[in-house]
Amino acid sequence: MRRVYNFSAGPAVLPEEVLREAADEMLDYKGTGMSVMEMSHRSKAYDTIIKEAEADLRDLMKIPENYKVLFLQGGASQQFAMIPMNLMKNKVADYIVTGQWAKKAYQEAQIYGKANKIASSEDETFSYIPDCTDLPISEDADYVYICENNTIYGTKFKTLPDTKGKPLVADVSSCFLSEPVDVTKYGVIYGGVQKNIGPAGVVIVIIRKDLITEDVLPGTPTMLRYKIHADNESLYNTPPAYGIYICGKVFKWLKKQGGLEAMKEYNEKKAKILYDFLDQSKMFRGTVRKEDRSLMNVPFVTGDGELDAKFVKEAREAGFENLKGHRSVGGMRASIYNAMPMEGVEKLVEFMGKFEAENQNT
Repeated sequence: MRRVYNFSAGPAVLPEEVLREAADEMLDYKGTGMSVMEMSHRSKAYDTIIKEAEADLRDLMKIPENYKVLFLQGGASQQFAMIPMNLMKNKVADYIVTGQWAKKAYQEAQIYGKANKIASSEDETFSYIPDCTDLPISEDADYVYICENNTIYGTKFKTLPDTKGKPLVADVSSCFLSEPVDVTKYGVIYGGVQKNIGPAGVVIVIIRKDLITEDVLPGTPTMLRYKIHADNESLYNTPPAYGIYICGKVFKWLKKQGGLEAMKEYNEKKAKILYDFLDQSKMFRGTVRKEDRSLMNVPFVTGDGELDAKFVKEAREAGFENLKGHRSVGGMRASIYNAMPMEGVEKLVEFMGKFEAENQNT
């Protein structure tokens, strides 16, 4: 079996232990004589799977009782519409635009009401996080929206914005479960799981219960109402059952690693190896302001498009997959999520040093 080092931004690397467990259970899940893929979502066996997944997630994140956990479909992008449809009571919301996904969410919100761009880092290709200590928060804003970790650009909010009492809505798709969070600081935390938790097809929404109401924008489809999913414990319709099952296994794996405090420590060590190399390299350089660097997504360039392409090609031949940067920015990007082993980052840095030595005169 040949396992590569997979630096994909998503769908991304999963813990090998989880994949082996799922493989062992593929034909017969715990004596049921069937795969979870074939199982009724109304069955007793599946009810245990989804309830355990929620309990483990609550434990990992210390989610208070006044928050609901929803396992939904449609990916993070569907939330761009679902959030204003459910939360825009005054038809006003403030958006901090720090990357492509925040920008798309902001554009989508304009369909449903007045979306105000109150801060942005687009002036420098989203290479930093703007100062959010004293923002012009709209008096009648229903919420303030951020994308907490920007997958494409490799930036991360290290300090949450001062929302002046307005609920904070955060897309955490690419930093989900990478470090401890204080859930009480948010009105809504959501993310697609395909970067750090499971296979594509599941989005997890953690929402404060007082924000779940019947009062939604006229025309909001039944399937896009948080209350419908909350009242039905994420089983209003057939959920992405197999994806949730894998997420549940990843939650158990994370608990076994020591929880989110241990993951943060591990992720900081991994990221330091790569950032330290970039900071001393004469060929490669990181593209993000140091204080705003993500632990999960590390973009870097040589400054020469042809050399970038050569690096990506040779890296792939050496067993390092998916290092090409997002099409909107070019260069390279190493996504080093929870399941990327330390060894993968160490070997990548070793390869980068070798490539630099061999190509420094080109």
